[in-house]
Amino acid sequence: MSLADGQGGYRVRFDWGPVGADVVAAGAAFVAVVDVLSFTTTLTVAVEQGLSVLPYRWRDDSAVDVARRHGAMLAVLRNQTGPGQITLSPESILHADLRADGIDRLVLPSPNGSAISARLADAGVTVIGVSLRNAAAAAAWVRDRAGDRPVGVVASGERWPDGSLRPAVEDLWGAGAFLDGLTADGFSPEAEAALWAYRGISPSLSDALRESVSGRELRAFGFSGDVAVAAAVGASRVVPVLTDGWFVDGGS
Repeated sequence: MSLADGQGGYRVRFDWGPVGADVVAAGAAFVAVVDVLSFTTTLTVAVEQGLSVLPYRWRDDSAVDVARRHGAMLAVLRNQTGPGQITLSPESILHADLRADGIDRLVLPSPNGSAISARLADAGVTVIGVSLRNAAAAAAWVRDRAGDRPVGVVASGERWPDGSLRPAVEDLWGAGAFLDGLTADGFSPEAEAALWAYRGISPSLSDALRESVSGRELRAFGFSGDVAVAAAVGASRVVPVLTDGWFVDGGS
């Protein structure tokens, strides 16, 4: 048996990062991408506002061209914000009225959840964006449609300075929150581990998220509000579904 076949006998699989996404997507009908701090939280908030979101691998000159070609706004890094710009901060989008400003499309680059979503766009699976805010709604949406078909869950993780994958505990919890809403059978041991990690932390999740490495990093840079927005478990009913390259609300 090869590593790529390791979870193939299970209906519900879980893994990490871009390579893990490829593995769990093989033969799956649905893949949930989880990047709590912050891509999928920002995505969820944007879709709550009625925006269509194009995931992009990173913000470079090509992203500028893509946004211009599609008549979309390009999100910038949190520390690069200027007048009339949108950032990757979910709090900034939550408190904006973008539709009133004539904005209905957003190009959202990130090296983790967004890059993985774009990577899976042509994989022949239905890709959904999952955060702690919408995990329950997303799970119910998939549960109603999946039947006996396989479901993959990928925790995007973060990056160490050398570019290698840093498993980020908030994505483990987000994956577990989604798994908690699925029919509890056919889970791989890896999926079970994510499920129980979430169940174990859920009574104190908000505090744990604040004190996680990623949470402390954001707070140190002045973005404690983003952590609070991400910690709002069950606050959203939207289900971002990747359709023709764009995330739109599949729950409406």
